[in-house]
Amino acid sequence: MKGRLITIILLVTSIFFYLSLKDVIICGQVNHAWMLMTQLNSLWNAIDFSSVKNVIPDKYIVSTLQRWRLNVLRLNFRGCLLRPKTFRSVSHCRNLQELNVSDCPTFTDESMRHISEGCPGVLCLNLSNTTITNRTMRLLPRHFHNLQNLSLAYCRRFTDKGLQYLNLGNGCHKLIYLDLSGCTQISVQGFRYIANSCTGIMHLTINDMPTLTDNCVKALVEKCSRITSLVFTGAPHISDCTFRALSACKLRKIRFEGNKRVTDASFKFIDKNYPNLSHIYMADCKGITDSSLRSLSPLKQLTVLNLANCVRIGDMGLKQFLDGPASMRIRELNLSNCVRLSDASVMKLSERCPNLNYLSLRNCEHLTAQGIGYIVNIFSLVSIDLSGTDISNEGLNVLSRHKKLKELSVSECYRITDDGIQITDSAMEMLSAKCHYLHILDISGCVLLTDQILEDLQIGCKQLRILKMQYCTNISKKAAQRMSSKVQQQEYNTNDPPRWFGYDREGNPVTELDNITSSKGALELTVKKSTYSSEDQAA
Repeated sequence: MKGRLITIILLVTSIFFYLSLKDVIICGQVNHAWMLMTQLNSLWNAIDFSSVKNVIPDKYIVSTLQRWRLNVLRLNFRGCLLRPKTFRSVSHCRNLQELNVSDCPTFTDESMRHISEGCPGVLCLNLSNTTITNRTMRLLPRHFHNLQNLSLAYCRRFTDKGLQYLNLGNGCHKLIYLDLSGCTQISVQGFRYIANSCTGIMHLTINDMPTLTDNCVKALVEKCSRITSLVFTGAPHISDCTFRALSACKLRKIRFEGNKRVTDASFKFIDKNYPNLSHIYMADCKGITDSSLRSLSPLKQLTVLNLANCVRIGDMGLKQFLDGPASMRIRELNLSNCVRLSDASVMKLSERCPNLNYLSLRNCEHLTAQGIGYIVNIFSLVSIDLSGTDISNEGLNVLSRHKKLKELSVSECYRITDDGIQITDSAMEMLSAKCHYLHILDISGCVLLTDQILEDLQIGCKQLRILKMQYCTNISKKAAQRMSSKVQQQEYNTNDPPRWFGYDREGNPVTELDNITSSKGALELTVKKSTYSSEDQAA
């Protein structure tokens, strides 16, 4: 009996580790026994105050930190509006290793001074979107000798001089991860200071940086040759010269988005200089053509490739890529809005990609029922996005033969009706009758679907966890409410489809005149909303 009781206590206690701070507090109020179980030291190693930032007062935070000061290893205050005294109480947590104060408007240099003096063992520090200045930058190398992870994203009050301070004392030579997103005040000289102070950087993120140039990257990589992962999104002035400069690094992951100056010339460096690349995200890079794909084909370690919105890529380029060794290990492939691709590309995928798990062909308008048939032969596939394609009930019939699919998105596919998903013997072997392991389904914009689909899904897809059905104008609110109890997460509305879907709430194509009329109405609505917001803010 005693052994059984101990087992129950251990089981309940282990569950507490998966609960939020708010839920732990509630459990402690159930009875005396539960209250005692919530007092385990290990349960307070990590405290997330951000989840209760609008509920718990400052005095509770101070008392909690005071009580568990020796046990706390990780603290998250993201978005918390706290008094300076509350932040000072963090300094009592001598064993603190991770601290997140991002988006905290009241966090200041003085707050950082107290924490740096009391918590020298911090390894990960997130200061993003705070008001810290060069004073904080001076504190980092003096007190956090083992700092490995630092985020200064959207901190715009420090200057190049502050970056020079990183080399003071023992410096920040153990820094591995650095996020400088949105720090538009940093000049080329600032990047030179970083290179002198943080030579061990391996993971660099610089998003939303319109001031970032090739010279900035050149200055950085002169001494930071250990960089293995690089994220540049929202950096329109980066060009092929950056790729040439990065040849000194051993890159494994690169991410560029929305860049018009990166061309096929950049990819010529990849084969020779980056043989160990495993992740490539080059979404919305209009300068990339089939030639780039040919350059990627020799990469034997490539597992993730995202070329979404690279509209100049066609069947020939993808064929050349898949003919190389890269196709054997590719696990995720995003070809959304690559509008030149056709069934020929999907056929090649089914022949050359034995390990492909995730595939997006969103808005690939030339895909036909024949292409859907090839998808069924990609046996390793668990997730497919066919939104905005011409798939119909017949296509779903073919797709239902795939037994491993767990995630399916067919939003904006107006040709799909109830007959495509119900359990009947007509027209096809229906999706819900075949795809028993489906976990995620997105049917947003399928305006011809009715309440019948939800009944069919409940019968045939019992493992369904996430259901998205926005702009489903013929599905009633009552049916959606019933369905919400059967899934973990549900998105639903009966709004008219956005005009870029190309059809109205009845599934009829939208004419050019309709678009003009809708645009005028939307413009009027936008003006009214904008005026209201201004008045509201003024009040």
